[in-house]
Amino acid sequence: QVQLVESGGGLVQFGGSLRLSCAASGSFATIYSMTWYRQTPGKQREMVAVISSGSITNYADSVKGRFICSRDNAKNTVYLQMNSLKPEDTAVYYCSANIRTISSGRFDYWGHGTQVTVSS
Repeated sequence: QVQLVESGGGLVQFGGSLRLSCAASGSFATIYSMTWYRQTPGKQREMVAVISSGSITNYADSVKGRFICSRDNAKNTVYLQMNSLKPEDTAVYYCSANIRTISSGRFDYWGHGTQVTVSS
């Protein structure tokens, strides 16, 4: 069983910073790409940042230059450093990871999300 658990969300003022973490646990052989998404009510979930197993990153245009995605493979954890936050960054942030398990093959797994609220 694989679990992804996000943490680090909260309430922050306009221009502030937050750091999200997402830790994977369970029985798995390899974690490939790890991705941060966000979703607000009534809107589709959008990709925010993705990082490959070799730490190559790609970002949504809306967060380029403000967000930094990184990972610690020894800790099976991906991070999202969010700087210069804006009210439009308010959303539930989810992490997803493409993981090859020991017994069940390769799948995308999802966390339950963490709320980020940016006040103006």
